[in-house]
Amino acid sequence: MFGVALDGRETPDEARAFASLAERAGAGSLFVSCHLFQREPAVVASLALAATRRLGVTLMAISPYSVHPVYAAMTAATLDEYFPGRVQLCLGVGAPKDLAAAGIVATDPVGTLREAIEIARRLLAGERVDFQGAHYRLGGRSLVNAPRRVPIWLAASGPRMLELAGAAADGVLISGGTAPAFVRWSLDHVGRGEAAAGRIVRKASLVYAAVDDDARTAHDRLRRRLAFVLRGAHHARNLALAGSALDQAALANAFARDDWARVDALITDEVMRRHTASGTPAQARESFARYREIGGLDEIVIAGVADSAMLCRVLAAASGEDTA
Repeated sequence: MFGVALDGRETPDEARAFASLAERAGAGSLFVSCHLFQREPAVVASLALAATRRLGVTLMAISPYSVHPVYAAMTAATLDEYFPGRVQLCLGVGAPKDLAAAGIVATDPVGTLREAIEIARRLLAGERVDFQGAHYRLGGRSLVNAPRRVPIWLAASGPRMLELAGAAADGVLISGGTAPAFVRWSLDHVGRGEAAAGRIVRKASLVYAAVDDDARTAHDRLRRRLAFVLRGAHHARNLALAGSALDQAALANAFARDDWARVDALITDEVMRRHTASGTPAQARESFARYREIGGLDEIVIAGVADSAMLCRVLAAASGEDTA
């Protein structure tokens, strides 16, 4: 099973094209990113759902620091009411640098996400929720349009958050830009949470991808998108497990100064090969195979794709077809 991700940079026409291509290719879901300062995901999700007949949409990853879990549950329930059975809600802390740019401090992330999952789950189940937590308070209210069968996913990268996903969510989404070794490490932590709670959750990983007959051209199409992700300090373990040499502080500084020449120099072709499915069609196929060979993933979510023309080539590579 595979999915396709939108990252919020796509125009309305491109978002529709991505949704149509994903549906025709047999994708299970379109993962619609929620990045601060980019396009609003519920609006994009509505457009994509209306433009397709069976494709599911996952709101990814709504941060309870910028969107109250009541509002996140309202959004998912309303979308599911209009497009029944085609909506999933994914919660996550959010990109640290984006939160900081909005003046948002993400304190106690594991505790906050644990409460957010519980609130959203109970509201979507149709309960009248009276909740008194460390971070949120609800005074005996329910959703007008619940119950709705909306799975709740958790985007996670740290060990405690991964274990929380295994213990409390319906699915876990592993960050893009992550090498196969880090994905395997992540799944092991999810498994600990599953074992402790006596349950099994679905598992997906974002995989950044680009395809061109010339590998360097493919890398260049994806290089700055990967840089945007890997500049975050929380990717240090990902880089270490992959054996990638990358000065994250220098990358973050270059990104902040729009020093694109420096950004491009820091994200070397070797880093691209270790952390993406980018390159020639044959190289991309081999990279996708490495993620599948990890074992344990229910879904690979193709991410970081620049436009619909590129998506056609990536989908072909992911399916093992000749894209020449």
